[in-house]
Amino acid sequence: MKQLSLLLAIAFICSTVSAQNPSKVDTIHIGNITIVKKKGAGSNDGWDKSIQLGRHRKNKASNVTTNWFIFDLGFANYNDKTNYSTVPASYFSSKPGQPAIGANDFKLRTGKSIDVNLWFFMQRINLAKQYVHLQYGLGLELNNYRFKSNLSFKENGTNPYPPYNANTGSFVLRDSIAFSKDKLAADYITVPLMLHFTSNPVNSDKAISLGVGVSAGYLYSQRNKQKSSERGKDKNRGDYDMEKFKLSYVAELGLGPVKLYGSYSPKSIFNNSLDFRPYTVGLRFSNW
Repeated sequence: MKQLSLLLAIAFICSTVSAQNPSKVDTIHIGNITIVKKKGAGSNDGWDKSIQLGRHRKNKASNVTTNWFIFDLGFANYNDKTNYSTVPASYFSSKPGQPAIGANDFKLRTGKSIDVNLWFFMQRINLAKQYVHLQYGLGLELNNYRFKSNLSFKENGTNPYPPYNANTGSFVLRDSIAFSKDKLAADYITVPLMLHFTSNPVNSDKAISLGVGVSAGYLYSQRNKQKSSERGKDKNRGDYDMEKFKLSYVAELGLGPVKLYGSYSPKSIFNNSLDFRPYTVGLRFSNW
């Protein structure tokens, strides 16, 4: 009875206020009571009034958000820091009379050396009012290095050219075949960890965002894929002395709906005298 009397009193007060100033139409919240006033023909003064009981809340963004199946497409390359004078002679093989294998043999076709990444998920945890997040995920990194020269990576076998014609383990051969495609592929399962900043947490399409951090990858596949008229298509899987683990610095930049990504590893992808430090750059296709 007391609540009914209170509600009737509030309704009477609001009716009096609206009669004094009918141009002000509003929704009034008093504690858990919501009074909705709208213009209509159902009452003598031209206003319909309803009183609702309930808790008035503002919608809050979730502190944990998940993005499924993010796709990256970009270019893969490396900085060649190898000191070729210290590479064991038995690691390289070429026809007698040809110059020794060196940095020029490992130059890449830049436009055809492709990086493709598929992230199963990425997740963000709110750290500071939706402007700063901790971001992490899990996915596959597929790096493809396309060579200009005709190189063949051998896991084990007989070096065809003297004086290294014994079984030497892994080595790189300057092949006699002119390949139309010659690439080394390295695939990793990778976990990235970043701090992510955004200028507009409400609308990502109007925001400038930046993420910086590191990633840890494990090499699960390495292969030398070749194509030629003489041999057809060859996909040679093996162990080419590539480093099993890869630690990289990673970053992503968002300019409205356009998302860019990049990575750089300060260590070589090989576990021998070859010192190739990989980097990637490209476009990220994401719902964030």
